[in-house]
Amino acid sequence: MRNLDETDLEILSLLAENARRPFSDIGEEVGLSGPAVSDRVKRLQEADVINNFTIDVNRAHLRAGVPVFIQAEIGPGVLEAARTQVRESDGVEHVFTTSEGDLWFYARVEAQNIRRWVNGLFDEIEITEYTVTLVDDIEWTPSVDGVEFALTCAECNNTVDNEGETTRIDGEIYHFCCPSCLARFEDRYQRLKEGA
Repeated sequence: MRNLDETDLEILSLLAENARRPFSDIGEEVGLSGPAVSDRVKRLQEADVINNFTIDVNRAHLRAGVPVFIQAEIGPGVLEAARTQVRESDGVEHVFTTSEGDLWFYARVEAQNIRRWVNGLFDEIEITEYTVTLVDDIEWTPSVDGVEFALTCAECNNTVDNEGETTRIDGEIYHFCCPSCLARFEDRYQRLKEGA
């Protein structure tokens, strides 16, 4: 497995600031050529470290409604259904689940219809109560500063370190913490493939 290093973190940090920044510019910052940066970014994508590239839209210029932050106490056993409903709703931009099982989310809604919109959103889902807070200003500052890579073993979910194994199986890349996890995974994968 190729070790993920400080250069990868620097590349991620620069992409977090501006995902459209040319690889040649990033290369100048980290001491690599543009193609070498492109190669590293491709490997970070294959390793599921980079999931997608996106933009930060200033919706204030798009008449997208009033920004609100909603904290909902969800009834027992319906958290996943509530989360799915919220995530698929128009206007919802960020969804959070707390360790207590509550659902918080940021959305943009028409000012005169906030309560009706929230009530309709949870029409078939039991919620204990919710609060709506109007958001005055929002700042999104994605950063990878102070983090370390923590790939997860596809077999046992332990953290994969630099002694781990990486392999491609039927076009997909998998990471393993040790050779025995790799062997168990490949064995089970092969049995399932043969049984299909």
